[in-house]
Amino acid sequence: MSRKFKGTAKPLFNQKKKSFTKDFSRFKVFLEYEGTRYSGWQKQPNARTIQGELIKACEKIFGDDFVDLQGSGRTDSGVHALCHVAHLDAKTVLAPEIIKLKLNDLLPHDINILEVEKARKNFHARHDVKSRSYIYQISKRRTAFGKNFVWWIKDNLDFEAMNSASKIFLGMHDFVSFSDDDPEEKSTKVLIDDIQLKEEDDLILIRIIGSHFIWKMVRRIVGVLVEVGRGKKSKSDILFYLNNKSDEPARFTAPPSGLFLEKVFYEEDEVSKEFNSLIRVKKFLNA
Repeated sequence: MSRKFKGTAKPLFNQKKKSFTKDFSRFKVFLEYEGTRYSGWQKQPNARTIQGELIKACEKIFGDDFVDLQGSGRTDSGVHALCHVAHLDAKTVLAPEIIKLKLNDLLPHDINILEVEKARKNFHARHDVKSRSYIYQISKRRTAFGKNFVWWIKDNLDFEAMNSASKIFLGMHDFVSFSDDDPEEKSTKVLIDDIQLKEEDDLILIRIIGSHFIWKMVRRIVGVLVEVGRGKKSKSDILFYLNNKSDEPARFTAPPSGLFLEKVFYEEDEVSKEFNSLIRVKKFLNA
């Protein structure tokens, strides 16, 4: 999911470091993070971001031999990730396991490196992506433990209506009504491969798999489905939004707290139908 920011993304290495690009090593980095304290993935001036924290750690480990670090995509401010992927370029003889240990020693507690692998030099964390999956968590009740990881909705939601309406999003559609203008996005057309809803205790989970996601798209899909669950919107409304440019879905944008980038899929990866909640919000039984 894209995150809006000022300016155009530029390579992170400077003229001095370009001399290392012929003999660098490329690594595939898998990481998880809680996005609550961060202004999304993308490095930005005067803002704390996931990529920014990683770059600071890499500069301490590799010094001038650090070349570049690029992610598989951007996430919005406050959004979490279960398995984001990045590629890291550095002139180093350090083994992947040592790089993982050193990074985790320097990173804050809410960013964790899951694995580091040696990658081919033409591997690109973003350009080689086949698809991505997101999970959104809606809580049916107030919870003392999950505020940063759910959207608590007081109204009773019609789960079956939401599940049925969600299937309209499958396939290739123009999601211009589900995104704000983003100068980095050349097209608002997105292929949705799968969308699943399930109930787990007092949670409603929504999992969406697509070719890519544009800024705020997943949160607005969720928001519109919630309006269907409330009985305030219908399948015909969704069809209208997909076939006509409308500002209405913006009013229903779900908060970032409940959203997780679940996984980034490459050509060699299989997409599982199984998914589960990230926290438990058990039904309260006074017995």
